[in-house]
Amino acid sequence: MAWPIAEVARMSGVTARTLRHYDEIGLLPPARIGANGHRYYEERQLLRLQQILVLRALGLGLPEIGRVLAARVDELEALRGHHRRLLAERDRLDALAGTVARTITELEQSRKDGTDMITISRPENLFEGVRPAQCMQVLHGFPELVGAVERHSSALSGAGIEAEERERTAQMVRLAELLAAGVPADADAVQIEIDAQYRTLARSRAATAEEYRAIGRCCVENEHWRAVYEAVAPGLAAYQRAAIEAYAATRLS
Repeated sequence: MAWPIAEVARMSGVTARTLRHYDEIGLLPPARIGANGHRYYEERQLLRLQQILVLRALGLGLPEIGRVLAARVDELEALRGHHRRLLAERDRLDALAGTVARTITELEQSRKDGTDMITISRPENLFEGVRPAQCMQVLHGFPELVGAVERHSSALSGAGIEAEERERTAQMVRLAELLAAGVPADADAVQIEIDAQYRTLARSRAATAEEYRAIGRCCVENEHWRAVYEAVAPGLAAYQRAAIEAYAATRLS
């Protein structure tokens, strides 16, 4: 059986324009092109499209997806491999989601108690692999800021590290709440949160507008940071970057 491109677009949620692009780059040629010039897809192409969408969901770009699919001949083995990766990604996100859920519960309890003291259980779980010094390592061209953050972090005691991680966790959750409420990234409430983040960073060294913008880009472009933000709330990484861009433009320029 063959399906026209419009029907494949409807079934998969992928636009016809995207399907045509996949054909143009050799990623998903149709089974045949009719006399009317329309593309038609059969079961094998639908299976390949499923693999493409799975790999896109795992964060792979189109060139890498092409290489993966070219290296795999057996569809069953390919699907098993994709399934293993999906399970691993699910477990990682479940762990992050559990940590964030506990953070939200503890923040809610602190507000009920009428205190500004925030106690978060094991905040390092949320920031495993994405502590400030590690994020700074991707900021090529800003050695002074990187060095200042690394020196500040190395001078902290274990309790000091935990206190800063609790603070960053609370900041992230508050920003996610503003995102969920539909507050624009340049609104005063959001900019107050970004200013708090900036002042936390300034304990190491006050960042220039260019440096702070680079940190905002890191939230989206660095794979580990982006994963943490997106686990808290979809779209939070881009929201953080946009908020930092607005802050840098109005307060640091």
